[in-house]
Amino acid sequence: MTTTVRFYRGLEIYPFVFPHLPTQAGFGRNYDEGFDAAVRIQEPDAIPRAPRSRVFGVLVKTPFLNAGDARRASIAYAEHLIDMCSPGETVLDMKA
Repeated sequence: MTTTVRFYRGLEIYPFVFPHLPTQAGFGRNYDEGFDAAVRIQEPDAIPRAPRSRVFGVLVKTPFLNAGDARRASIAYAEHLIDMCSPGETVLDMKA
C-alpha cells in the first residue's frame, strides 16, 4: 500500500488505517473485526524549520467496516479540525 498525502488549506493530511484488533502472535490479521483510523496533520516540508505535526484519533463508537470507510473518515475528520480553527490559528496550535 502506498502512503498518500492530501493537501488541505496549506497543510498535509496523512490518513492512518489499522485493524481494530491487534494481530496475535502466530495468527493472521483479523480484518473481520473492522478498522480504526487516525490522521496526521503536518506543515509542508517546504517550511525551512522542522515541520510541526500532530496525530488525531478518529473516535467512533464502532469500528469501520472496511479500510476505505476508515480512510475517508480520517480525511473528513482532518478537514473538519482544520476548518474549526479560529482565524490566525492552526490545528497544530490547538490545545489537546
